[in-house]
Amino acid sequence: MKVNQINYEAKTSFRRVVLFADNAIYGSLKPHESLCNIVCDTMQSVTGLLNPKTLKSMAKKAQKIKNGKRNELLIVNPHAAGIDIASTEYQVCVPEDRDNEPNRRFEAYTCDLHAIARWLQQCQIESVGMEATGIYWVQLYTVLKQYGFDVTLCNAKHLKNIGEKKTDYVDASWIQVLHSYGLLKDSFQPDNQIRQLKDLMRFREHLVQRSSQDVLRVQKALEMMNIKVHKVISNIKGKSGLAILDAIVHGERNPDVLADLADHRIKAKREDVVKSLEGNWNDTQILIMKQNLDAYRFALKQIDELDQSIEQVLIAYAQIAHTPDKPIERALKSKQKQGNTFEFDAEQYSYDILGVNLVRIPGISSLTAVKFISELGNDFTSKFPTCKHFCSWLNLVPNNKISGGKVLSSKVPKRKHFAGQAFRVAANTLSHSKGYLGDYFRRMKSRLGYNQAVIAVGHKLARIVFHMVSFGVEYDEEIDHVKNIKQLDNKRSYLLKSLAKVEKELALTNFDTNNYVLVR
Repeated sequence: MKVNQINYEAKTSFRRVVLFADNAIYGSLKPHESLCNIVCDTMQSVTGLLNPKTLKSMAKKAQKIKNGKRNELLIVNPHAAGIDIASTEYQVCVPEDRDNEPNRRFEAYTCDLHAIARWLQQCQIESVGMEATGIYWVQLYTVLKQYGFDVTLCNAKHLKNIGEKKTDYVDASWIQVLHSYGLLKDSFQPDNQIRQLKDLMRFREHLVQRSSQDVLRVQKALEMMNIKVHKVISNIKGKSGLAILDAIVHGERNPDVLADLADHRIKAKREDVVKSLEGNWNDTQILIMKQNLDAYRFALKQIDELDQSIEQVLIAYAQIAHTPDKPIERALKSKQKQGNTFEFDAEQYSYDILGVNLVRIPGISSLTAVKFISELGNDFTSKFPTCKHFCSWLNLVPNNKISGGKVLSSKVPKRKHFAGQAFRVAANTLSHSKGYLGDYFRRMKSRLGYNQAVIAVGHKLARIVFHMVSFGVEYDEEIDHVKNIKQLDNKRSYLLKSLAKVEKELALTNFDTNNYVLVR
């Protein structure tokens, strides 16, 4: 690459970042004092202004200084590189004075990933900015972390190119310039050790959904033959249901014989079971039912194998994490066992990793606690300044859009967020709970609707989890009991005031109802 072309790309990229800062940050400057005119006339290259102090532990934010009557942006990451990511190649850009060819193209093979890391070390790079493109960033991110780089992973939506022909070369230069001035917002990423658990848990959830689809197809085949056994027996996946389905697959058609396979403890009457097993038998539908039944059992077998791997990962991660000194305080109330829960003691493992027992919180099971660990890790509280930032990242708070002093919109954005979805699922289980959180759910439901109540309770659960992990305190049910009593007392006061108001209105009317007959 020619040096003149590199200088041109560097100057145009710098002009873009200064225009961005001029419009977004320094809009109060007068036209003749424009930051773009002030800095670009005196700037020799993109890396001309260097701030000698660097922070390796976290991504730095943009800074400005007063130079007389002028404002100037400071380079807060002088040893920064930018990487544009694609499925088959990587475009890597470093400051101009670090190499004769500062903007290079690499292929996406494993050897090329290590070549990128070694070249960045030769160029004395300390911090790397890259965009999150699909899943293609994962392996490069992991390799750079292993080499000790401070990697800033950004949402590709925030890296839109401005006013120039889009190429990989220009994008890499643009990312490098933005990262040099601290204008990239880092995305949350757990440690590399927890990534293995996250992949296993997400694939396990996929298998659970697939097994549910197989059961629905079995029920569809039964409906096509007008067999209503899945309507009479509440759980077709239980002992009685599977025994009847296996007998049907093996050729049994007599309703009385099939009804005898049902366990005596089911609530349905035997006469109803017999009538539900009378239908129009079809060999095609029976073959479809057999195939889906086999797929369901195969998915259960895969889930069992995954659970064994998940347990091993939890054991290894618990040894790395700080194990609490005191023994675990189990959940006071035994929670109903879910159909897809773990067979091992997930509550103990989550306590060893986080230092607190999240299962004591109403609505959170041992499976949900492991989901939190797989998505957040054990040190997620140190990566968010406050609990409000954490809840905003979880997409559990309104996205207020304000213009002209008015709130234009406050809707919660639609995003695919696994951790936030786990909090919503936990909140959904509290709709009929008798505790404080259940009362809060129903109160929000009456005011805002069901969906908004789920978000509100999920937000409250997220705050509880953040507080417990931050301060290492256990969930205290007495606090919820006190809040519940206070809420009931407020409700009683409100009703008494309403009653007094009604009695006062009746006293003012002076109307004798004894002389009139009420006609219904």
